[in-house]
Amino acid sequence: MSKQPELIPRRTLYGNPERTDVQLSDDGAHISYLAPMDGVMNVWVAPAGSVEDARPVTHDTDRGIRLYLWTYDPAHLLYVQDRAGDEDWHVYAVNIDSGEARDLTPYEGVSAFPSGLSRRFPDEVLIGINHRDPQCHDLYRVNIHTGESQLVTENDIGAAAILADREFRARLARVPTPDGGSNILALADSGEWTSTMTVGPEDDLTTFALYFEEDGRTLYMFDSRGRDTSALVAVDTETGETTELASDSRADASGLIVQPVTGRPQAVSFEHDRVAWNVLDDSIASDLERITAKNAGDFQVLSRSVDDSRWIVCYRKDAGPETYYLYERDSANMVYLFSDRPSLEGAPLAQMHTTAVSSRDGLDLIVYYTLPVGSASEDADRPAEPLPAVLLVHGGPWARDSWGFNPLHQLLANRGYAVISVNFRGSTGLGKQFVNAGNREWAGAMHDDLIDVVEWAVDQGIADRDRVAIVGGSYGGYATLVGLTFTPEVFVCGVDIVGPSNLNTLLDTVPPYWTPMLNMFRARVGDNSTEEGKRFLAERSPLSRVDEIVRPLLIAQGANDPRVKQSESDQIVDAMRERGIPVAYLLYPDEGHGFARPENNLSFMAVAEAFLARCLGGRYEPIGDDFEGSSVRVLAGKEEVPGLTDGLAQ
Repeated sequence: MSKQPELIPRRTLYGNPERTDVQLSDDGAHISYLAPMDGVMNVWVAPAGSVEDARPVTHDTDRGIRLYLWTYDPAHLLYVQDRAGDEDWHVYAVNIDSGEARDLTPYEGVSAFPSGLSRRFPDEVLIGINHRDPQCHDLYRVNIHTGESQLVTENDIGAAAILADREFRARLARVPTPDGGSNILALADSGEWTSTMTVGPEDDLTTFALYFEEDGRTLYMFDSRGRDTSALVAVDTETGETTELASDSRADASGLIVQPVTGRPQAVSFEHDRVAWNVLDDSIASDLERITAKNAGDFQVLSRSVDDSRWIVCYRKDAGPETYYLYERDSANMVYLFSDRPSLEGAPLAQMHTTAVSSRDGLDLIVYYTLPVGSASEDADRPAEPLPAVLLVHGGPWARDSWGFNPLHQLLANRGYAVISVNFRGSTGLGKQFVNAGNREWAGAMHDDLIDVVEWAVDQGIADRDRVAIVGGSYGGYATLVGLTFTPEVFVCGVDIVGPSNLNTLLDTVPPYWTPMLNMFRARVGDNSTEEGKRFLAERSPLSRVDEIVRPLLIAQGANDPRVKQSESDQIVDAMRERGIPVAYLLYPDEGHGFARPENNLSFMAVAEAFLARCLGGRYEPIGDDFEGSSVRVLAGKEEVPGLTDGLAQ
């Protein structure tokens, strides 16, 4: 390999972005974004024509704000926040002029979420709240000025979701069925819920209602019934007639561009290996042509003003930061705003390659991989010689990897590794046959797909067979543990982030508001309600094979994780220590399912890259002061990570 590029500082990739999540107020007068204030992410607002005059309108001093949205009252924003990662979300309204914030859901131990907005009621928001029954969210209208709430409908039917129209009338409910499917109920004028359509278990992850058009008559859905991939369809709720608007034989419908007043879809995206847009409305065809011609990466239209004169457009590319533009539609002028991480501009970033790899039983697995800069000749997609490699496994598993800037790909490639991500069976977005091929295949065919991709990378001269690590979070953490227990000789080490070790205890301890989805988990993972099912889940649990671990393992866990409890990590660490098997274990007392605070994220990444360097022989940036401000506790294995003891002494 030629001379290696300079190390990209960890903080450049994993510190707070400078500005991100850009939105327009409904009247188009203001631009908002998330940006740090005293090191904590808050919402900033500026006049649309004067971004340099932005000022913070929220004042969070702890975890930072990660999700916000404008109301149809242009003086107010909404944001959600939990405490220390417990996912007991509260919904807040903030006045952008005074900065006054009001907790619209001031209940303890309750998870609330915004469920709908309407221009007909600009002073109100629909919010799902589970304070009556922890397992079910009732639907309320809440005044954003006073906090006064009014019950819209009580969820006494065990619905996983309730959909309202623009009149704030509850219209549809999705009720899980025992087989892992769903029954879609409609609310009659009599107040009774009646079945209007059924979704079998084979379609349950690829068929769901989206929203009602402004007229309240047309329902838009993604629907895979009678086909493999989900199409965008329109349902006339008076006649029951369904019209297919767009479909793609290779990928599910995934994103929409929607007319801001009528709610009519104007374009729909499909993502196979890259995002492609299908234009439905000729009135925006020339706009999308101009946006595409910018050729700055895969794009999204993030926000539009009510008069449709202004759009916010975001471009995502593989070897550079996200860039944001204000599109002035009348003049067809694209005004550059900023990038999310300007410090990355000019950094030695690597290209992300895409390909399809055939699994042992003939499935096409979409793979994204990144090679270190200088490891291959220009424009080549193979290195000059096999490299130490890291297999990154996405969470979910009902999610997917995508093309674009990935900080972990860039960090690890910069340290000298080939980095590989794969959409294994069970991943979403690629049709129902593909996602259903993962049913009851945790630690089975899903893991076989990972091994098949490792074999492909070795055969192609990308990866050195003796130097491949496996890394992942949530389901990816579970896959890491499976890799080190079910195939103990394949991977040289593993990094597990909030991964379950025991599938029985995982399903026994889901958050109460996940209870309506348990039938889906039982159909797709295994049935923890029967003795036979419990035995099956035990067989597929890494905890049952701890004795097989022979390679180094790093585990990181949030103490307040409501999805994968701390006990999932505790029990496998305890089992390893009882057997004298080395393990490094990091616990974050103020985190949940993943690490939100940048101080914690930096400390974890510092440990992870030092750990991988010890196992794979790549480069790493010393831990230095990246533990400063972090809550990290090292419960085991200080000696397993170079520099860890010194970092803790800072």
